[in-house]
Amino acid sequence: MEVLSAEAGKVEMAVTWREEFGQYAGFMHAGMVGALIDTACGFAAATMVGRVLASHFSVNCLRPAVGERFIARARVVKPGKTQVFTACDLYAVAGDEEKLVATGETLLTVVNNS
Repeated sequence: MEVLSAEAGKVEMAVTWREEFGQYAGFMHAGMVGALIDTACGFAAATMVGRVLASHFSVNCLRPAVGERFIARARVVKPGKTQVFTACDLYAVAGDEEKLVATGETLLTVVNNS
C-alpha cells in the first residue's frame, strides 16, 4: 500500500489492482477489502497514539469491489489512552470515477512500548 497523505488522525492510502487480490468471480476478495480497511485505520490511529493492535473490526461491503485502483480514507473517531475508535471508507477508482465499495470500523488497542 502507498500512503497518499497522512496527518493527525487521518490517512489516505492506495493500492493498485492485482489479479491475486481477486476472488473466483473477479471482484476484490472480501478478505482483501478487510485488510485494506484494517491497515488504513491502524495507520490513522498510529498518527495520534503510536503503536496499536486491532482488537475488533467490522466491514460493510456495499457493492462489488472492481477498479484499477483502490483508495482507503481512514479517520480517528475517538482517541483514548488504551483504545482508539476509527472508521474508513474504501473507494474503487476506474478512470476518473470513484465509487464507494465498502466501509469499516475498527477498535484498536494502544500497545505499551515498555
